[in-house]
Amino acid sequence: MPQLTKTAAQMVADARARIEEISTEELIAMASDPEVVIVDIRDIRERQRDGYIPGSVHAPRGMIEFWVDPDSPYHKEVFAQDKRYVFHCASGWRSALTVATLQDMGFVAAHLRDGFKDWKAKDGPITTDD
Repeated sequence: MPQLTKTAAQMVADARARIEEISTEELIAMASDPEVVIVDIRDIRERQRDGYIPGSVHAPRGMIEFWVDPDSPYHKEVFAQDKRYVFHCASGWRSALTVATLQDMGFVAAHLRDGFKDWKAKDGPITTDD
């Protein structure tokens, strides 16, 4: 078995030390602001199973760097707006790594520190595709 030089938990901790983290309460208060884009990087099956934040943009983690990069053939215009971006996943680990990577690219964003599970636990609005 290969010997890891850094664990996933260490990578998340390193990312969190250098990115902006938003609390669930803060994001609930910001959710209706038209200048805020909430980006859900969870797998589509997670969104279908657990619901999602109304108005959130779904951007699978595996494509996010390509969707954000204006020079990529996969670029999405939603990421070319002069708005505040807040990324989230289920528990805050994937979104922390994603935002750290995007920060390395020069893209300014924050992430929901405790993820969608906390959003749901604190009665943040949720919708589903019936």
